[in-house]
Amino acid sequence: MLAKRHALGLARAGFRCQNTGARAINQLHKVAVLSSTKRQDLVRIPSHRCLSTTPAFNAQQTPATVDVKEPTVSEGSEGGIYQPKESKPVLKEPLAKNLFLGKLDPEFLVYPEISKEELEFLTELVKPIEKFFAQLDSKSIDQNAKIPDEVLQQLKDLGLFGLQIPEEYGGLNLDATGFARICEVTALDGAIGVTLAAHQSIGLKGILIAGTEEQKQKYLPQLSTGEKVAAFCLTEPSSGSDAASIQTKATLSEDGNTFYLNGGKIWISNGGIADVFTVFAKTEVTTPEGEIQDKVTAFIVERNFGGITHGKPEDKLGIRGSNTCEVHFDNTPVPIENVLGEVGGGFKIAMRILNSGRFSMGSSGAGFLKVLINLTSEHATSRSQFGKKLSEFGLIQEKFSKLAITTYAMESMAYLTARTLDSYDDPDMSVEAAMVKIFSSEGCWHCVSECLQVLGGLGYMKDYPYERYLRDTRILLIFEGTNEILRLFVALQGIQHAGKTMKELLKKLRNPLNNPSLMFKAAWRRSRGKSVIGPEVLKLEGEVHPELEPEAKILDQGIVAFGGAVEDVLSEFGNKVVHEQMKLRRLADICIDLFAMIACISRSSRSLCIGLKNADHEILLTRAFCYEADQRIKRNLYELQPSKRVKMEIDDIHRQIAESVFKQNGYAAEHPLARSY
Repeated sequence: MLAKRHALGLARAGFRCQNTGARAINQLHKVAVLSSTKRQDLVRIPSHRCLSTTPAFNAQQTPATVDVKEPTVSEGSEGGIYQPKESKPVLKEPLAKNLFLGKLDPEFLVYPEISKEELEFLTELVKPIEKFFAQLDSKSIDQNAKIPDEVLQQLKDLGLFGLQIPEEYGGLNLDATGFARICEVTALDGAIGVTLAAHQSIGLKGILIAGTEEQKQKYLPQLSTGEKVAAFCLTEPSSGSDAASIQTKATLSEDGNTFYLNGGKIWISNGGIADVFTVFAKTEVTTPEGEIQDKVTAFIVERNFGGITHGKPEDKLGIRGSNTCEVHFDNTPVPIENVLGEVGGGFKIAMRILNSGRFSMGSSGAGFLKVLINLTSEHATSRSQFGKKLSEFGLIQEKFSKLAITTYAMESMAYLTARTLDSYDDPDMSVEAAMVKIFSSEGCWHCVSECLQVLGGLGYMKDYPYERYLRDTRILLIFEGTNEILRLFVALQGIQHAGKTMKELLKKLRNPLNNPSLMFKAAWRRSRGKSVIGPEVLKLEGEVHPELEPEAKILDQGIVAFGGAVEDVLSEFGNKVVHEQMKLRRLADICIDLFAMIACISRSSRSLCIGLKNADHEILLTRAFCYEADQRIKRNLYELQPSKRVKMEIDDIHRQIAESVFKQNGYAAEHPLARSY
């Protein structure tokens, strides 16, 4: 039966015959050039030399053209490993942003793969890391609120401080996919996961993406080994999510050779143990018109520059073992050559750093939840109440089903994003990464809470790890951008993209008397939940395995309806939509659900077509997720329309209630026992 489905899937879904042929030829070539490699040597192959399979997304190249060049020996390769030289294609069409236009390139329904060689490499790389975390005393780290020095040294010995640093600077040079895979394991201890992320996902990332060659050679070798630890200094008492409002000041000396830093940063992860800081400060910049303005500049600051002090470690709710403290700069001298990027360009660098690492929260969360689900299911299958195992009760079964569904969607989104980042030349995946972060952080928080509910009183006891898991996951909704800010980011980025295409249309829609035929067309299409300029139907069901045609049709309808909703919102509010945060939140939530559906459908379609173990289980996970996501999407679409049931829109009701609460500085309703006579 599975073979029959496989054949039908290839015949009807096709996976785009031209693209499949090109990929197959490339894969055969890669296998050929690696055939002489001994299996045991794979463990020593740097990740960037493990040849990956590029997905057949909408790249700017002719799909059927396969550029097979003579293999060349990579410089410094161990064991004479050969690899073909090939440049990455450019991603023509964005995934998430195009959803705001009611569009989706069908190629995004081909879930990206890695090569067999890279899979073997990652499997071997992960083994000692998994062994280390299996023996780790996380309870002691939490109780003592400190990661012991010997544990930090073991992490350094495992290479975990240089995962994404290029090999020439001493790192492992993992791509986004490899990094995501390692994060599945490092997330098993929240404090260690945060310490490592603060070091490489944000602490040293600025040097990687904006540093000069001299800066990279000076700092990355010691940062890759953990000899020096990095921290990211952005947040201040007066500026949390509003990074542009920082007050730390950098003043240039009269000779123009040194900046002097003054100010303070708060809640800095690794702040008390870091040797190298990426610091953001206001500097005076002269505009082309001769006007002097304060703009944010990024600096690489060493602790031994002097004038740097830090406060005591914060006593936190969760991730207690990580070092979090205030960092103060008192006339700290910073050489001009330690400016990161250009003077005044720090805000963009800060955003690039934060945008680049968010996707890994999906793999981190999935790795953590898999372990938690295993532990909780053991309890449910062994604990008896009312003469039955907990696992036999319907409400418990529903909880475990939703735990599995959320985890599946989480990791599907994460690896779709990671592999797309790896497969194309500098693709903009900032919106997708933000959606992964939102979905995964909220998914982790909800899933841990549900597991505690299954465990009952056991989960509430400090003798067990479950209450620590709950405390550790709460921060995920706050750091690397609060989920509220990220929802606005997702919605506004998508609307900006859609607005460029809809600009002329919106002008006409706002002048109905001059465009009667367009208004008639708009009224007709909107009455059917369609956008004016978007497609009637995407016909996505022909792009996946036949088993998933119903889910593809649901996705199709959701994308088209979403495009219509975006058009309506833009038509009604125009540029003022930036102030309609509740509507923006609904748009973001719809986009998140659509993106998750794309990831789940494409992944499970691939699993079924290639005959992966438990592929039928993946179909059920996808089917359940799509059904529930469809219900959420329909509710959000409904709430974006003017209400017919109450005298005012629900958003206006929320605003008035909030205004009363703020006016009273608290709960405004009278006590239920109060009397007026």
